[in-house]
Amino acid sequence: MQKKQVIESEDERSSATRLAFQLRDILGRGARRVRIEAGPPLSQLTVLGHLQRRGALSTNDLAAAERVRPQSMTATVKALEKDGLIGRRPHPTDGRQMLLEMTPKGTKTLEDIFAMREDWLTTLIIRHLDDRDRHDLERGLALINRIIESE
Repeated sequence: MQKKQVIESEDERSSATRLAFQLRDILGRGARRVRIEAGPPLSQLTVLGHLQRRGALSTNDLAAAERVRPQSMTATVKALEKDGLIGRRPHPTDGRQMLLEMTPKGTKTLEDIFAMREDWLTTLIIRHLDDRDRHDLERGLALINRIIESE
């Protein structure tokens, strides 16, 4: 697969700009529709997601993964700790650091929220998309993922 490095014309740039606007708009609206009011805020859910996928991490690792300042991540981590969704343990090789990990309550909370969201989306996909549409959606998701993961 050949990657294009340079926009060759103003029309191509304009087209890419329109696509970028539409992608941002659709992803934003989709995220708002999927979001439920029960449970932790999105910033906390993303931290729980990182811990679920990657295991125990430091606050600095989480900040880097979310591209936020460590000070901002500290506030998120404190809220999660206060709610009993994550806990701390000493780093096995660096005595200066603590690792954060999900508690059983954090795991259950995340699983419940994801199950509710997936059930809602599954219902919409079944109701509104035929096999061809589902194939198109799968292809579109692969393209979106390629864009998101490229940087």
